[in-house]
Amino acid sequence: MHPELSVNMTDLSQPHDRLFKALVSHPETAGALLREYLPKEIVELLAPDDPELMPGSFVSQELQPYYSDRLFRAKTTSGKALCFYTLMEHKSRPDRKVGWQLFLGCSRFMEQQTRENPEWVALPAIIPFVLYHGAQEWKIPTDFAALIDADEALRPWLVNFPFTVVDLGQIPDDQLARHARLKAGLLALKYGTRDSREQQAILETIVQALVEAPELLIPIMLYLLTTFPNLETDTVQAIVVQVCSQEAPKMMSAFAREIIEKHKDSWLEEGRQEGRQEGRQEGQINLLRRLLQYRFGLLPDWVQEKLFQADPGLLEQWSLQCVDAHSLDEIFVARV
Repeated sequence: MHPELSVNMTDLSQPHDRLFKALVSHPETAGALLREYLPKEIVELLAPDDPELMPGSFVSQELQPYYSDRLFRAKTTSGKALCFYTLMEHKSRPDRKVGWQLFLGCSRFMEQQTRENPEWVALPAIIPFVLYHGAQEWKIPTDFAALIDADEALRPWLVNFPFTVVDLGQIPDDQLARHARLKAGLLALKYGTRDSREQQAILETIVQALVEAPELLIPIMLYLLTTFPNLETDTVQAIVVQVCSQEAPKMMSAFAREIIEKHKDSWLEEGRQEGRQEGRQEGQINLLRRLLQYRFGLLPDWVQEKLFQADPGLLEQWSLQCVDAHSLDEIFVARV
């Protein structure tokens, strides 16, 4: 399984975080992000090897809906270790305090290093880096000292560091990345915070990028379903076939599992409410109908009839079969 597909697909409360982490969990893609967007002076010092993803997060729990972070360790051409602390901001407008979050993240990492290596003689080199995909242009300063209220004459003695900000909204779509996986992921992230008209206009471009990076199909499509409110089920199915024509049934099966997991809590609650109001069995029917529509699109009349004629045990059996079946016939037509 590709690393992009190995992330926990059940946590959908933070879609930007989820796609970002799926994207940069692949060392080659993370390397492309750093090499394509960091200052030239830094890139020229990097050894050719892909960066190593380091475990852990340094964003406090209460701020995780607004920020994602990833820490990478690379080597310079001289063989020294060099870490990159990458912070992705999920807010629709720039946060003028992002320098503080970078300071905390870098500090927490260094503190962790000193705890794990009590005999340390030098701190790790770490470079902060911000990825921003909000709709409003980034216009705030990109150095830590901008947050400090001090006389100008004191500036040379203040704690300070510059940081790189990549504002995806200001980069033309065809220049987002040369690397295929990175381009597909950044395209999706860029438009995840835009209005529905912009999302509709860019959808085919995202699909074409996915054709070049089909291993990102599930994480990107789940992201689009969460952030593109007008995305229809039949459009999803058409995209899956276009991107993975030879493996479409297997991909749709895996994708159906994620869709069901994504919506099951809200569907079950609706089913419970309907069960109280109209009878438990009718609520179960409505729940299964939603699953089938996400899996196969518009349902024919004969399927609707079977649903209303079935007992609760059969409805539950069909719900389980819905995940892996390649067609409605596989679920509803009895095998001899």
